[in-house]
Amino acid sequence: MPAATRVRALEAAVELLGAEGVRALSHARVDRRAGLAPGSTSNWFRTRRALLAGVVDWIAAAERDDFDPGAMPAITGPEGLIEGLCAMTELQSGPFAARTRARYALFLELADDPELGEPLRRQRREFERWTESIVTAAGIQDPVPATRALMALGDGLLLHRLTVDPTLDMRPAIERTVHALASS
Repeated sequence: MPAATRVRALEAAVELLGAEGVRALSHARVDRRAGLAPGSTSNWFRTRRALLAGVVDWIAAAERDDFDPGAMPAITGPEGLIEGLCAMTELQSGPFAARTRARYALFLELADDPELGEPLRRQRREFERWTESIVTAAGIQDPVPATRALMALGDGLLLHRLTVDPTLDMRPAIERTVHALASS
């Protein structure tokens, strides 16, 4: 079975998770959504747990590819940080919205699962370290709490935009927060 089938199954699983949540995830539903022959997804992922693990790993890999620090422009100063955060939240609530919803659904469902929750937490820690290096480069003092505040703000804004107000202008909140952190 070609690897393209595996990728189609994973993409469909992310779309399904993002649209309907973790409880909607099944091999048969993924096959249907991906336009695959029945049983195709289970050839790659024998159990539902294996499918969940595959999705967790696939989301992490896709996010590392999409937000590769080496491909990003250098951020210097608060204004660059504002631009970068605005661009990232636009991507996560726009073209990558299904993946963002899927990630949040997986975090909620797998929070207490040591095996499946750990890859999500590890990916989050990597993203925190990367964000902390950007916050430091932007010249913000005390970067660890600043990073935590900015990430919490981003999560809140994304959740609000994905669930309540798809037209929310996130820039004013990001600007205010970055300027407050830069002046402290």
